[in-house]
Amino acid sequence: MPRFAANLSMMFNEVPFLDRFQKAAEAGFEAVEYLFPYEFPADEIAARLKAFNLTQALFNLPPGDWSKGERGLAALPDRAAEFEAGLKTALPYVKATGVKKLHMMAGLADRFSPWAVTSYQDNVRKAADFFGPHDVMVLLEPINARGMPGYFMNDFLFAHDLIKDLAIPNVKIQFDIFHRQIIHGDVVMAIRALFPLIGHVQVASVPSRHEPMSEELNDAFIFAELDRLGYDGFIGCEYIPAGKTEDGLGWFKPYRPR
Repeated sequence: MPRFAANLSMMFNEVPFLDRFQKAAEAGFEAVEYLFPYEFPADEIAARLKAFNLTQALFNLPPGDWSKGERGLAALPDRAAEFEAGLKTALPYVKATGVKKLHMMAGLADRFSPWAVTSYQDNVRKAADFFGPHDVMVLLEPINARGMPGYFMNDFLFAHDLIKDLAIPNVKIQFDIFHRQIIHGDVVMAIRALFPLIGHVQVASVPSRHEPMSEELNDAFIFAELDRLGYDGFIGCEYIPAGKTEDGLGWFKPYRPR
């Protein structure tokens, strides 16, 4: 049976962020993820997780100045010091929440620039070395160019080759079904081929990024295939509810554990 993590950056936006933990638990989710926790004290987030018996599935490393359009620092050669500072910023949240998976955003950069590639490879190594002693996996997510123009990590084959070449045990692919379908299609065959390198899975409908089961993909079949392959992590629900979050959870009822 697949297990799901509510993405609190997108779901339950009817209430303030810290109140979304309770909403997720009441809806039956066992885990949560979100983009960034850094606006809130780490111990405050940890208290919400404990109070509602939730697992922290994932969050992102600091991305630079998100409000100004920055989408990560790893592929930006002139931001190395800030990237390294971000690792230290994330560490208290790692310790407080017990999270075991962190997404490292690449940034807006030319994927064919040797300087960007070298910077990215170096920073993947730094992040993996930094979080390895804490038993934390560093995830690289290909993101589609339609939704995030100019993003450096925008191709699953590139992610595959880079991870294979680096051969770092705690570096894996964040396989977002929504992004995969837009970039390449062929979702299930890609899951089968990449499965040994997949560290986390996320889902949203295509093309509107709403609830699963609602548009062009057979999400139930994909979930069953992940089960068949032995995926034991959470599937992050990184979707934008079409209306009120609770009103769109009909898809989740067959999978609700509590």
